[in-house]
Amino acid sequence: MVCMHLAALEAELIAAGIPETARGALWSKNCREWVYFDVVLDLEALTNRFGFDPCVNTHQNLDSRSGLESGFVCTRCDDAVVGRLSGAPRYA
Repeated sequence: MVCMHLAALEAELIAAGIPETARGALWSKNCREWVYFDVVLDLEALTNRFGFDPCVNTHQNLDSRSGLESGFVCTRCDDAVVGRLSGAPRYA
């Protein structure tokens, strides 16, 4: 499970039956627990709804070679909840 700053979002996505596509310290030592879901996360709507702690930032990777993704990263705990940039259902 991800840190307390992102746990509510992760739990909601799991409860909604959104498929998880990857989990773990996937990229570097700056990644503790990153969890990927097969969904496009509506960053603005989710930020407004969850009222994340200031340590949670939005994240987008627009490099098609390493994978198009969008989500939330906790800068305090090095955890993240990430979805696809496009091509999947939208979640708000």
